[in-house]
Amino acid sequence: MRWRKCRCCAPVNLARTLVALKAAGCWVVGLDSGSAPLSGPALAQRRVALVLGSEGEGLRRLTRETCDEVAGIAMPGSGGGLDSLNVSAAAAVALYELGRGA
Repeated sequence: MRWRKCRCCAPVNLARTLVALKAAGCWVVGLDSGSAPLSGPALAQRRVALVLGSEGEGLRRLTRETCDEVAGIAMPGSGGGLDSLNVSAAAAVALYELGRGA
């Protein structure tokens, strides 16, 4: 996987922005605890736009529905005592997993 630079933007309407990303050929993956684990190797041949929700509430309903796929982060060995990460830690783990599929 080649990491690509992208311009940072603050979209007014996230759902419309996700639709535009999909039209541009991106596979939109939302992160949400409790979903099937994110698999970098399965996404290796795709251009991925990663969407992270807010801490505590996660993804909003419309954002979740607009994503092509909703995935979680596997946390084996947590013994059920840890069900989510803060958003910066989740982003780091998700980017690592996506890079692993390269």
